[in-house]
Amino acid sequence: MDIEIFDPEFTKGIEHLKKDLQSLRSGRATPVLVENIQVESYGVKTPIIQLSNIHAPEPRLLVIEPWDKNLIKEIEKAISDSGINLSPSNDGNVIRIQIPPMTEESRKEIAKILHQKLEEARIVVRHVREEMMKELKSEKESGEISEDDYFNLQKKVQEKVDHYNNVIKELGDKKEEEIMTV
Repeated sequence: MDIEIFDPEFTKGIEHLKKDLQSLRSGRATPVLVENIQVESYGVKTPIIQLSNIHAPEPRLLVIEPWDKNLIKEIEKAISDSGINLSPSNDGNVIRIQIPPMTEESRKEIAKILHQKLEEARIVVRHVREEMMKELKSEKESGEISEDDYFNLQKKVQEKVDHYNNVIKELGDKKEEEIMTV
């Protein structure tokens, strides 16, 4: 069995985790905070990123420039209703969102969410490991691989799992430091 064929599944889990971690607030303004908020535009729910330019000219300020100025009220309302506790204000042309400094309590709450996301990624790794082990076992039972090859491949599978778990830990440690930094 070529254990490398499972790499895309591991990688997909890690990429999903990276995307999830970007959306966690860390006290700095980042377009990822709002880009996927759904806005009612012309009778269709559409992410803000498809309706406007979003940028962070300062560490605590987000600026959203809708391409269609008629949607500015809908975008503002969608952000207010999104539950991310940001207060948008508009001047008729752009929406500005001042990112308030995070309290110790909000940092701890976001750290809890971070740990949940890290655990979800570890679960993905475990599921892929289980798949690999099932395949190894069936190959051993069918005689495709010897007992020695089975144990050697089992060891390689575990090394691969350990590698991806370390990647998850490093990503989590980095994000937690970012969240907890005042």
